[in-house]
Amino acid sequence: MKIKYLIPILALLGSCSVSRQTESKKLTDDELLTEVQKQTYKYFYEGAEPVSGLSRERYHSDNIYPQNDKDIIATGASGFGMMGTLVAIERQFITREEGFAHLKKGLDFLAKADRFHGAWAHWMYPSGRAKPFGKNDDAGDLVETSFLAQALICVRQYYANGNAQEKALAQKADELWKGIDWNFYRKNGQNVLYWHWSPTAEWKMNFAITGYNECLITYILAACSPTHGVPAEVYHQGWAKSGAINTNITMYGHPIKLKHNVVGESVGPLFWAHYSYLGLNPKGLKDKYADYWQENRNQTLINYDYAIANPKGYKGYGKNSWGLTASYSVKGYAAHMPNEDFGVISPTAALSSYPYTPKESMQVIRNLYDNMKDKVWGEFGFYDAYSETANWYPKRYIGIDQGPIVVMIENGRTGFLWKLFMSAPEIQQGLTKLGFTYSK
Repeated sequence: MKIKYLIPILALLGSCSVSRQTESKKLTDDELLTEVQKQTYKYFYEGAEPVSGLSRERYHSDNIYPQNDKDIIATGASGFGMMGTLVAIERQFITREEGFAHLKKGLDFLAKADRFHGAWAHWMYPSGRAKPFGKNDDAGDLVETSFLAQALICVRQYYANGNAQEKALAQKADELWKGIDWNFYRKNGQNVLYWHWSPTAEWKMNFAITGYNECLITYILAACSPTHGVPAEVYHQGWAKSGAINTNITMYGHPIKLKHNVVGESVGPLFWAHYSYLGLNPKGLKDKYADYWQENRNQTLINYDYAIANPKGYKGYGKNSWGLTASYSVKGYAAHMPNEDFGVISPTAALSSYPYTPKESMQVIRNLYDNMKDKVWGEFGFYDAYSETANWYPKRYIGIDQGPIVVMIENGRTGFLWKLFMSAPEIQQGLTKLGFTYSK
């Protein structure tokens, strides 16, 4: 029976907004974190692409900009969603049986989908055929594949000691991860990895992956692969550019040691501190280039202090509304960061930074949920972005932004995905091979 038939009519009087505020304030911080994870995970379960069970690239709840690509599957976001499914099982958002069936559906699809020397495309159709992401980018995408591979390793570790069906799923995840030919993406044996390859365009994209950004996990997995592993020189000469990856800048009192080829003397969008670290534990992770926990925490604190300083005077910026990353923007899509700021806050930026800045991130979650919920909360959690300055609150989601929220909040609470990923023997061996030290 619906609750509305059980309560006195008098209790229905009053404004809905007041009721929602009262309800939200009853939640403790711990309860609120669980609520955010649970609602956000629905994007990857209830909102999954139905044929594959994997993540849609995006989803629009509004009709301002009609969406004609709801069937497009996003490889990286699908990996994030798989990791979210493991969280959902542990948090009992879904049953273990439901989670297993959901993951099996996704892995079965991936096993039959187009692959290009083991790598999947950035986008796929429900048929499993690659969908072009752009001109000459119509096939293998090594970076998106690495985000997915990070999840496959976690799935394998999670089910390795399960029942017979679960062990079979772990085996399938293992085979998919080991089928990625990282060495091929060295483009004829160079000591650097290339982002794309196509059977029609071959290496025309010519995008060498160098300098600090979201791609650290790509190099680590390439070095860790027991079947197609690359030598350590590929990491040190390619990714780290023989040491030229280092810088020595300070913003708002926080030192930064790693630089990107384009961003220069600044910090990039906050997804740099998220995508590679959904499984890879940055706590205690160090090599000769950086302390990765400190680097990620400092990048996050720079975003926090930048919002408080608010040099462009945008409405709403401050300790309760901060975080710049790639997301929808007032005009299209943008990789927001301190030197590329258009007055747009992306909730995933602060929420996915929860392990680094639990207090500061919680301030944003509280503000969004308690004070702005009517504008920024929907069927799959917080919408992708908003701007108080532009009075802009689009009801839209992007899979690759939603995924890190579920996973990184969990890592901040329990370290769950970090423990799974770091327990893999080939990850431990590969990190040692590259000269990393890490917490055990």
